[in-house]
Amino acid sequence: MKIVTQAPCRVDLAGGTMDIWPLYLFHRNALTVNFAVDRYTHCMIETDSEPGIKLISLDLKRQEQFASLEELQSAKKYRLPLLAYLIDYFAPRQGFRMTTNSEAPAGAGISGSSSLIISIATALNKLTSSGHSIETIREIAQNNEARIIRVPTGCQDYYPAMYGEVSAIEMDCGGIRRRKIPVDLDDFNERIVLAYTGEPRNSGINNWEVNKAHIDGDAKVHRNFDRIAAIANAMRAALEKSDWLEVARLLREEWTQRKRNAPGITTPLIDRLVEVTRKSGARGAKVCGAGGGGCVFFLADRGAKQRVAAAIEAEGAVVLPVKVAPSGVRVRTSQ
Repeated sequence: MKIVTQAPCRVDLAGGTMDIWPLYLFHRNALTVNFAVDRYTHCMIETDSEPGIKLISLDLKRQEQFASLEELQSAKKYRLPLLAYLIDYFAPRQGFRMTTNSEAPAGAGISGSSSLIISIATALNKLTSSGHSIETIREIAQNNEARIIRVPTGCQDYYPAMYGEVSAIEMDCGGIRRRKIPVDLDDFNERIVLAYTGEPRNSGINNWEVNKAHIDGDAKVHRNFDRIAAIANAMRAALEKSDWLEVARLLREEWTQRKRNAPGITTPLIDRLVEVTRKSGARGAKVCGAGGGGCVFFLADRGAKQRVAAAIEAEGAVVLPVKVAPSGVRVRTSQ
């Protein structure tokens, strides 16, 4: 049997970091806003009559193999931990080869790892006939990613991979809920510019520093997150009304709050990109994910995408052509 899955990556617009438990419990109307992009992660499982397990990552150019599930589970270290941890959890009993690939550059901040975990978990859910719901798969993915990076993980990164489109992720003591934000995707796609700085970053470390400061009682960080929650709610309302000038203003304000929380979130190149694109028609910009490198999202005027892209490339960054992904994870099987 062959099982093939793919899931989109994401760009976060507002409310990031607040999705890490328990931060959202301390802020009324905690919310994150993001959208899926048509950069995908892929997983293919091909079953085998032999008991061995072979793992191949095309984007990382790494391989490893195990004689059995028991050998994988007893290993102390993995060359491909994202794959191995999920296999350990689902514990499939037949032999197989798993091949993965990601269209997200390394350390891009567009949740390539979270998307890949959704792709892998969905494929293993199918292989083992576990019957988990998509929300349970999200919990499995999030908990295993925390085991791998050894710091708390947020919930928002998985929802674009699960559902696609534009989302509001509501979080409170009653749990986590994803709500679709109705947006004219043709209009939105004409305004999206995504740049990769070529500087990978470590989101787990950046987010953990902010998380720790919040839990340690840093009043300034707490106030900033109150403001970030307010910005996220306003962003949701502006998107629902297609008020792009307000969306851009909120992007700028979100970026200002982010830099106050963690000055290391920006770099000289990111600051330069934000400045030069403003003159070319970019109304707002912010770093993707935890920053310190990776990707930067720009909201451009209609008709200004090419000018903004040219300004970005003149500074040495790479423009990644993207549109909103209209659907989430997909799975197909064949014999």
